[in-house]
Amino acid sequence: MRRLATVLAALLTVIAAASAATASAAVSSVAAPSVAAPRELRGMWIASVANIDWPSKAGLPAAQQKQEYLSLLDRAKALGVNAVFVQIRPTADAFYPSTLEPWSQYLSGTQGQDPGYDPLQFLVSEAHQRDLEFHAWFNPYRISLQGDVGKLVPTHPARLHPDWVVGYGGQLYYNPGIPAVRRFVEQVILDTARRYDLDGVHFDDYFYPYPVAGQQFPDQATFAQYGGGFGNVADWRRDNVNKLISELSTGIHRTKPWIAFGVSPFGIWRDARTDPSGSDTQGGVHDYDDLYADTRTWIRNRWVDYIAPQLYWPVGYTIADYGKLLPWWAHEVAGTGVSLYIGQAVYKIGTPSPAAWLDPSEMPRHIALNRATPGVNGDILYNTNTLLANPLGFADRLRTDLYAQPALIPVRPTVAGHAPLPPVLLPLWGNTLRWIGFATSYAVYQDGKLFTTLRGATLTLPEGRHSYAVTALDRTHHESRPSITEEYR
Repeated sequence: MRRLATVLAALLTVIAAASAATASAAVSSVAAPSVAAPRELRGMWIASVANIDWPSKAGLPAAQQKQEYLSLLDRAKALGVNAVFVQIRPTADAFYPSTLEPWSQYLSGTQGQDPGYDPLQFLVSEAHQRDLEFHAWFNPYRISLQGDVGKLVPTHPARLHPDWVVGYGGQLYYNPGIPAVRRFVEQVILDTARRYDLDGVHFDDYFYPYPVAGQQFPDQATFAQYGGGFGNVADWRRDNVNKLISELSTGIHRTKPWIAFGVSPFGIWRDARTDPSGSDTQGGVHDYDDLYADTRTWIRNRWVDYIAPQLYWPVGYTIADYGKLLPWWAHEVAGTGVSLYIGQAVYKIGTPSPAAWLDPSEMPRHIALNRATPGVNGDILYNTNTLLANPLGFADRLRTDLYAQPALIPVRPTVAGHAPLPPVLLPLWGNTLRWIGFATSYAVYQDGKLFTTLRGATLTLPEGRHSYAVTALDRTHHESRPSITEEYR
């Protein structure tokens, strides 16, 4: 590998010399370029469960499903988004051909029915063509939004293993306390990671289900069978989820070291009324006590590469103040190497309760606070349809102000990667900038500032006299030194 890198470097040097010798008189070279780019993840959740975002409804022809997705991506890219988090296993089903689980009903309208193409391959490929990072969003335990196992396709694993299934709150779940369930969920996710060119594997806030008033999650017999060594069911449930997270982390990074594994939990781990080290909040639900998701342990053990708490409350809100929760989470990740993104409730913009969401400046205020808080690496916006509907002008604000300048995705310290060799600019071809490089993507700088990122090695330049330089990025966003800078007029 070292010898290959040496050969490639020598080749690039030769090409650079040849390029400089043949450059047209309209081009002048600057030997010591200076370029700078902001680093910020700008993510967008695309939800498929119940056809929230995509596809818009079940049973659409494949061509229409594809066109809807392309429209979402193009509009997101125009806003400045640089990563998409797409739900591809919403209810123990699949948006891809699988020998383990049935086709999702949210595609064809009938669970188990082939939609006529491989959606996940299409989803990933089109995101990458636009240089958008693609995170595959899985729900680990949810089987169905309805409560009748008999309504599932006969080959569904829940039909084949009825002992794995529990009903709760009118829905069906895999029982997280059964070791075979954990192994199966891990198998499904690792199989998908092996077969597709994913940038990330993503969970949201669903682990043990949110509490339902007057109902107890029915795992008492499972605890009696598997809970030896635990003094109470709560510690055992947390251990079940911890095992899933830690084992998946190991498996994902062993399969493809560059894939980022991350979780977007409910925004309150515990509050200070319950634990002195918790947040200054009065929330009724806690990750630790109610969803059995001990996010602090995941961060401290670096089982996740990023954490994206859903801080779905306004600044100054008494029960859960965004301005207090943000620094609490930043403190949690400090010194761990785990990246911190913030889940933002775009779907609440313009709603009357609390009244702060009627203020067009509320969500921009969140982004400003993030940028002013050390250790915060960006945002993920929920949900896509609401965002693109431009509530209170927020999408316009992103496009013209908050995301007007492109940004590179920050390097994740826990994910393996290294800077590629710098690209070499070729002579201008008409008004097309060209280069040679060996990288996943490239950043093009205009007059020292980031102009765009792309996959490919050509770019049509706008009118006007500007200087350009190009850097190379590996798939984990490590950036090379810049090429020489060329000035075109």
